[in-house]
Amino acid sequence: MTGPATSRGVLLVLVSWRPDAPAGIERATAALAAGLAEAGHRPVIATAAPQPDGPTLPGVTVERLRLDNVTFPCEDDVLRRAVTGQDSALARQIRDLITTHRIDTVLFTDALWGLGRLRGDFPGHVRRALAAHVKPAVLDAGPAFARATRVLVPSDTVLGELTGWQPRNLRVVPNALLPDPVVLPPGPDRREELRRRGPVRVLARLGPEKGVLELLETAAGWDRPVEVALAEAGFEASNGSQAALLDQCRKAAARTPGMSLRGALAWHEVLPWLAGAAVVIVPSHRETFGLVALEAMSVGTPVVAYRVGNLPALIEPTGHGGQLLVAHDAGPAALHKTAQALLEDDILYGATTQTVYRRADDFAPHRIANLFLEAVS
Repeated sequence: MTGPATSRGVLLVLVSWRPDAPAGIERATAALAAGLAEAGHRPVIATAAPQPDGPTLPGVTVERLRLDNVTFPCEDDVLRRAVTGQDSALARQIRDLITTHRIDTVLFTDALWGLGRLRGDFPGHVRRALAAHVKPAVLDAGPAFARATRVLVPSDTVLGELTGWQPRNLRVVPNALLPDPVVLPPGPDRREELRRRGPVRVLARLGPEKGVLELLETAAGWDRPVEVALAEAGFEASNGSQAALLDQCRKAAARTPGMSLRGALAWHEVLPWLAGAAVVIVPSHRETFGLVALEAMSVGTPVVAYRVGNLPALIEPTGHGGQLLVAHDAGPAALHKTAQALLEDDILYGATTQTVYRRADDFAPHRIANLFLEAVS
């Protein structure tokens, strides 16, 4: 591959980042870094989370930040106190990374978890961008928006949530798909076999907004296996809240014949697992982007979801949104009914698998990397 005329050094800051983290912001950060590397640039990820041994993303450097008094999973308040107390030390570490790696753009991937609220000054030539994947807490939003030269959001959904803040230089840059060229959509015969007998699958991190518990509690009577993968993220609403929710989900699954629940998937397992589903259900009560839905679509698996957040923007351009999206107030029983109707219609199912696959190509890493560089330039 021929690299760009001018290679860019981009530092992506996310204190919780680690490979295989079951959270959209970590995976989206990895996908953007991979896209930048593919385009011939020099991405560096700065993280305070412990890193596993072994290779990381091709062409991507990972650097450790020192952040004392924080262990993961972590609550926002604990992290905020740590960042506030170590502001100068963290800013000094960022400046050192800017010098070492010849960085021209720093992307703080969140106002708090991406250290966007840092007060530190950086060299005048360095662009300071902030990614608001979700609406930041008030305590973090003011400082982060004031210091960013660019504010990026992944969807019009988040753009609408920021009404009133009016941050300057606001741009929409969608999340990218983490590439895996080895994983291809199932062929027509395999896809038809999945339509007839394949499992319904659900993939989510442990958070009440993901709606998994409600789905599990109403899944009795499904005529095929329902397989759910849940995992703890590096952040949680309160200490122990993820473990408590997991216990509730396990009890609900145990009461339902044909229901199975497993733990986290490694990143390289995600796309094959989604490809092996007849349909993927995303029962989220809100989604600022909908990365799991997009990942399923990228391997030709139809997605049934509530009409909330950014999910309509992802799914409706395929032309099948009316058959795949249900009103949120209809509840999880409507998700089941919609999935069942899709699986019983072989013509609609076949057409849907093809169009969702084509739609996902709009989010290829190199395309999103180019959009990102245009937005911060």
